[in-house]
Amino acid sequence: MKLLRTIRFDESDTRVFPEAADPGEWAVPGTFAFADADPDSLSRQEKQAFSNGFLGLDSFGWSTLVTVSTIEREEYDAVIEALARHLQQEYGAPDFATAKAAAREEIDYAVSLSEHPINTLLSLSRFIEGDAIREQFRIVQPPGDKPHTKIWEIAPDV
Repeated sequence: MKLLRTIRFDESDTRVFPEAADPGEWAVPGTFAFADADPDSLSRQEKQAFSNGFLGLDSFGWSTLVTVSTIEREEYDAVIEALARHLQQEYGAPDFATAKAAAREEIDYAVSLSEHPINTLLSLSRFIEGDAIREQFRIVQPPGDKPHTKIWEIAPDV
């Protein structure tokens, strides 16, 4: 089975989001976090999370990029439990069974986004369209076959 995992190439996530996810956390899109939000009243960092953040499932912080990774069944079950507890504590799910069903749905959605080769990088664009929140996912392609910059060259001793 595959699932999304946060990844960080630089420290920008720690500056642009209200809380940044740590690298290597299991992740979901997390759009549910904005279901009742008024986009006009969000802080600059919250708007950034709304616009392009994936929700990490350990810290419940945000990540700009995720990578497709394999997950064992025990870990899959554990992330459902963790997300269910979070949904009950932070979002007022009426009981644990309801929270767990919602968590499983969110995790399974993330699993469906993971139908790419391992290590595929994904980004997310989230926006308001009419009365709905829409998501667009994009595969982040590495640069072409040319290196960015050649910084040294091996030369024989003279």
